[in-house]
Amino acid sequence: MASARLPWHVPENALADRVRERRLRADLLDLTESNPTRVGLPYPTEALRAALARADPARYEPAPLGLPVARAAVAQEYASAGAAVDPARVVLTASSSESCSFLFKLLCNPGDAVLIPEPSYPLYDYLVRLEGAVPIPYRLTFDGVWSIDRASMNDALADARGRGARPRAIVIASPNNPTGGFAKRDELAWLATIAAPDDLSIVADEVFAAYAFGPDPTRVSPAALAPELGAVRVFSLGGLSKSCGLPHLKVGWIVVGGVDPAATLAGLELVADTYLSVGAPVQETLPELFAIGAGIRAAITGRVAFNRRELERALAAAPACTLLPSEAGWTAIVRVPAIRTDEAWAAGLVTEMGVLVHPGYFFDLRGGTFLVVSLLPDPAVFAEAVRRMIAHLGT
Repeated sequence: MASARLPWHVPENALADRVRERRLRADLLDLTESNPTRVGLPYPTEALRAALARADPARYEPAPLGLPVARAAVAQEYASAGAAVDPARVVLTASSSESCSFLFKLLCNPGDAVLIPEPSYPLYDYLVRLEGAVPIPYRLTFDGVWSIDRASMNDALADARGRGARPRAIVIASPNNPTGGFAKRDELAWLATIAAPDDLSIVADEVFAAYAFGPDPTRVSPAALAPELGAVRVFSLGGLSKSCGLPHLKVGWIVVGGVDPAATLAGLELVADTYLSVGAPVQETLPELFAIGAGIRAAITGRVAFNRRELERALAAAPACTLLPSEAGWTAIVRVPAIRTDEAWAAGLVTEMGVLVHPGYFFDLRGGTFLVVSLLPDPAVFAEAVRRMIAHLGT
């Protein structure tokens, strides 16, 4: 029998059934694509191959927290973005998902609570449950910009305690996926005031931070702000998958900040030593991969900006639809007429127009009817898919 951590046998919904049927026709335009290696971007294949070939394939030096050269390379990436990070506080993992897994193992006993944002990508719910902890949602609010609903955060803490689930961590995504909203300096300071009394940790997922649409003096990386937050543990997460468009090379990291880092690092070292999951060749090559990845990141940035402009231009002809503002990321949220549910709109787009989008409920978007689209696809594919989408939304 399977554990009770997840609902292992969720029945397929109607939208998934329609997608499967339409894929048989091989003409589905996918506006949910989030894999940068599948959207026609120019990848420096030879440079990647040469870099990986320079790693010694016959040497294994297990280092639970990561090889020194790799930890130093991560610290240098933060330094180039203006955040001073001590390499000794960097922990290497295989992905940001594994980073979350390590942290929930470290922080939570079975039945403890982790507060997670809504709307957001649904992965956090699964990661918390797989560690035997309890996910408790708190809401983000939108009034032209996205921010933490502070009343909802307090309600979430009360909800956890009412269930007998000891709160242990607050997860923030900065920037959030799909809203593109960053946590601001004043929000982080406020979070610290509610986290410190109950020994909660702040886990900041910053995987999309390199894709800001412009500067903003009110935002700051939790990795840089940690010394100002007082007696709170702060963990900043990143990875090659998003920052360098290299999801297949499987490197993520945790930057440990805040109170009592030595004890925290010792605990993470024990967890990491149990798995030793990061491949040695990719760690040895990490400085070169960051250099190569800068070019891939630039290509992704250009693609996202081009497609967002195309979407804005196209939506000008659809006054019933609105593109929500965003600060960063690879996705866009479109408010659509509420004459149908978001799932009904998405299902109709698949069946009638051959276009796949995410319905807003997938991310727990509320307060309207929303469709969520990826800005990564090939521009020609994207433009045609958007044309069909707008034609359908006008019916």
